[in-house]
Amino acid sequence: QLQLVQSGGGKVQPGGSLRLSCAASGSEFWLYHLEWHRQEPGKQRDLVASISNLRITDYADSVKGRFTISRDNGENTVYLQMNSLKPEDTAVYYCKAWRFGGTYWGQGTQVTVSS
Repeated sequence: QLQLVQSGGGKVQPGGSLRLSCAASGSEFWLYHLEWHRQEPGKQRDLVASISNLRITDYADSVKGRFTISRDNGENTVYLQMNSLKPEDTAVYYCKAWRFGGTYWGQGTQVTVSS
């Protein structure tokens, strides 16, 4: 079982950068597939980026070339580096960890991109 605690986020101007962190407590973090999702008010939660236990990454088309997902298994943490932020990136961002037998979510963190 994992517990995920997010940090980072906040308000930034268009073109700026932010880094989100998601620290896990629990065992065998390195076995988990990790993802970042985001959700705007009144809309569904969408997958933004993923990284497998083999460090294979994938991104939504809307963030390719701007966002980078990474993991530090020694620190039990997954990161989302967000560059060249746009107003349409404004959302609550959630980290997710899953493997056979369990899915876990972080508490969510607000990212606002506005001038």
